[in-house]
Amino acid sequence: MPAPDNATRTLTVAITGASGSIFARHLLDALDRDERVATINLILSDSGLRVMAEELEISGRDQLVRKLLGRESQKIRQQNNSDIGANVASGSYQTDAMIVLPCSVGTLARIANGMAIQLIERAADVCLKERCPLILCVRETPFNLIHLRNMTLAAEAGATIFPVIPAFYFRPVSTEEIAREFVNRVLAHVGLPQPGAYHWKSE
Repeated sequence: MPAPDNATRTLTVAITGASGSIFARHLLDALDRDERVATINLILSDSGLRVMAEELEISGRDQLVRKLLGRESQKIRQQNNSDIGANVASGSYQTDAMIVLPCSVGTLARIANGMAIQLIERAADVCLKERCPLILCVRETPFNLIHLRNMTLAAEAGATIFPVIPAFYFRPVSTEEIAREFVNRVLAHVGLPQPGAYHWKSE
């Protein structure tokens, strides 16, 4: 459905070539349903598309959002990763936050070292220079020293390292529930707390 008049948030979502496409799908679903969000600029790397085909059996760029969500979206605008002239490549374009989920360690390395060759890295670079929240949901294990140093570089530059580490204390019964709750945590971190999110109670 069209965004309501009071929707003001504009976010960038990037999906890269690491395992965890289910998390990306839940992220897009939550943002698309959130009445506080007006626009979602979606960028996928070629490797991200490859992983999505393997994990979700979704292939191709055509009608990708419909394939992911099972419906059309008036909010999600798919960007080409090779288009360095896209809106999110400029600091003059207002973005409230960027989330990379999942974030491959290759993408992490390019962001951490300022190698803004394609749109994902350029959009992330813009977020850092404009002091806009950048959430890197790194997906790899185990981490080697290069990965750790790149995470440190990115964090020192202003990014938040938010590894894809699911919680189990809320006793999930499915992978969908695990993914949904992880996304709830990510969105709360950018000021978009979700209804139904689990909140720990010590008792």
